[in-house]
Amino acid sequence: MTHFPQLHDKWMGLALAEARKTEASADVPIGAIVVDSTGQIVGRGYNRREADGDPVAHAEVIALREAAAHLGRWRLDDCTLVVTLEPCTMCAGATLLARIPRLVMGAWDEKAGAVGSVFDVLRERRLNHWVEVFPEVRAAECASILREFFAGQRDLQNTEWKGAKNHKA
Repeated sequence: MTHFPQLHDKWMGLALAEARKTEASADVPIGAIVVDSTGQIVGRGYNRREADGDPVAHAEVIALREAAAHLGRWRLDDCTLVVTLEPCTMCAGATLLARIPRLVMGAWDEKAGAVGSVFDVLRERRLNHWVEVFPEVRAAECASILREFFAGQRDLQNTEWKGAKNHKA
């Protein structure tokens, strides 16, 4: 099993490109890729909860599903998951269940992160599988795309609220 730490920045750039695919929807811009033992991308995903009306359509889940389908197996024990934001509990659990040995992640999620911020699911010693974590890869870029999205959401909400207030006047 080969690992390519020198490619983490490049891979994160590809995950960021996936995150940008949410621009046409109301989905939070999070992107993920799965890379096999030769360094080839075998799965890609970006958040599609709003677009698909699917509560589990997180970037990581979509990328893991695509990788499993591409490789013809659920056990992804020779792959690396790369994601722009620290995985939530569900995605950390899916990472464990897929037997992913490595996670490369961008920004921390202080509200819902399950890789050290709120919980540390991937390194829970009572579980039967552990994941090596490479945090803060291009973290500033990953955080920036999220800040821009949420600033836009706040502007949209403030505009709607002001419009409703003006309408009543």
